[in-house]
Amino acid sequence: MRFSIRAIGKIKEKWMREGIEEYSKRLKPVAKMDVLESDEEKMPENPSAAVKGKVLEKEGEKLLRSIQDSGCVVLLDMNGKKVSSEELAAWIAQKTIMGTSHFYFIIGGPYGNGKNIQARADLKLSMGPMTFTHQMARLILFEQLYRAVKINHHEPYHL
Repeated sequence: MRFSIRAIGKIKEKWMREGIEEYSKRLKPVAKMDVLESDEEKMPENPSAAVKGKVLEKEGEKLLRSIQDSGCVVLLDMNGKKVSSEELAAWIAQKTIMGTSHFYFIIGGPYGNGKNIQARADLKLSMGPMTFTHQMARLILFEQLYRAVKINHHEPYHL
């Protein structure tokens, strides 16, 4: 199993990087992990909807270039499906049984996601009704992937 994280923007806070590294280390025995960060496109102040759309499409193009056609794409999206940890684990397990071995988790920039990356998503996933920074979303995603693997291996989850 392979989890690839594709994100717009970099993790700036040391404590967040350390948390992500810890979950990545815990996942290594059961899943290959890789992260690719792409720079945010410059967004002008008070952009029109058309300009904003073009910027989001450019960010989406960057992300799409790093995704293999055979991979399963999960887009983190505030309007996506809300699932429990157990439901996410079951979804990953079901996709794995059906032959999926490479999962791409996409975290767009602060202005959202372009239509091009939304169209490619196999699942749009919400982290719930609360709003998180994109950096925090990445840390939470790593924790949830670790939890899903533990659930699927019928192992207790403890920090």
